[in-house]
Amino acid sequence: MKPPFHSPKFPCQTRRQFLVSSLAATTHAVWLSPGSAAERTVAIAVGQAHAEIWRRFIDPHGIMIDFTDLEGAVSLPTPEECRAGKPNALGWWAPIENGAMFNGLYMDAAVNRWRHTRADADAAKARRLMEGLLLLNSISEVKGFVGRGVSTDGKSHYPMGSNDQTLPWFLGLWRYLDSGLATADERKRITNHLVETAEEIVRLKWAMPAEAPFGKRGSFAGFSFDSAPRLLFVGKLLHTVTGEAKWDQLYRTALAERGGKENRTRLEVCEHGMVFEYARYHTWTSCTCVGAVRALWELEKDGTIRTAYARGLQASADLAFKSLPMAEKFDNADMSRFEMNWRVMNSDWKPQQTEQEAQELALVQLRNFRKVAPRRGRETEFVREPTAAAWVVTLAPDAAILKERIAAVERVIAHYDYAKLYYSQFFWVEAAWWRLPAGR
Repeated sequence: MKPPFHSPKFPCQTRRQFLVSSLAATTHAVWLSPGSAAERTVAIAVGQAHAEIWRRFIDPHGIMIDFTDLEGAVSLPTPEECRAGKPNALGWWAPIENGAMFNGLYMDAAVNRWRHTRADADAAKARRLMEGLLLLNSISEVKGFVGRGVSTDGKSHYPMGSNDQTLPWFLGLWRYLDSGLATADERKRITNHLVETAEEIVRLKWAMPAEAPFGKRGSFAGFSFDSAPRLLFVGKLLHTVTGEAKWDQLYRTALAERGGKENRTRLEVCEHGMVFEYARYHTWTSCTCVGAVRALWELEKDGTIRTAYARGLQASADLAFKSLPMAEKFDNADMSRFEMNWRVMNSDWKPQQTEQEAQELALVQLRNFRKVAPRRGRETEFVREPTAAAWVVTLAPDAAILKERIAAVERVIAHYDYAKLYYSQFFWVEAAWWRLPAGR
């Protein structure tokens, strides 16, 4: 079957002292370096990861999908399946589950790559991701809705997004604006989307808009690490792009508000850093909030507040660092089965009218799907978690500590054969690579 998502082979460009020689016939980037053999190995791995992402995982609308076969083929949910909520109304475990989240986070890699290369091809890739993000905010009649992905018609979608999808949506669009790539027209369009979406979320008392019958799903209003940075970043971002005093007042008030089981202020929550509350490891979801704290650190002018954000980033990096060795547990020669036919989960399907019903169905489906697709668990545990953790390690601003951790981050990057991974959830390695310090 011909892969539906095929991009031309873009010539790779310079990365600090690394020079790209060519793209091999297998689409693996070949990098030349005057440095060590180990450095060349890592550079080649990054080139391969980049090539695989753009060969297989970016759809025609510029949205990252979750999985394909090794040739790039995938069967997207039909408009009818999206309307019916199949496999479930959340879109969990479907190929279009995480488009807003992944596009938003991958933008960090895209714009930092362009900053180093200044190549038109890399600018075009960042622009495609931006357009994909705007599309996901344009597919519903529900104001402020941020979708997960689109069906075969380029518009149909699942009725619920989430806080995990919406925060990276904001973050990715800000990264694009901050890069200097945006034209005047793009800046105006992006700002309009940001303002309308933020105002609707605030109107809903920080809940994420969802379509009927669900109404809303997820919130930024809490005092946990998976909430506080999100609310603060939206306030800070909207003040930055609009200059309106109301957003600065919202941000300043939210900084000092207290709540949660520790009765901390939101600033104290950020200063404490990432925590694992509902699973042994879940850097891959909490990294969105670390990304928000990093953005807050960059935007904040008050030295005391900025120092608190820096402490939170370092604490998050310290925790994430413990996940890096998980990469070594992944065997590139593992031939365990990955079931491309995600519709086998429809055998458990039933109609859903509430978020709780959709979530309960999704969890039943996942338990059964794991039995026929053991490869899924191996990639989500031993690829997704350590690669997300590698990026979090590089977000801490202390260059001296990061320099001590470069080798560990590079071991993660170099470990995988990206052409043999079914899930796109390795994209963090590119973001980590471009944040490693020059002249190391």
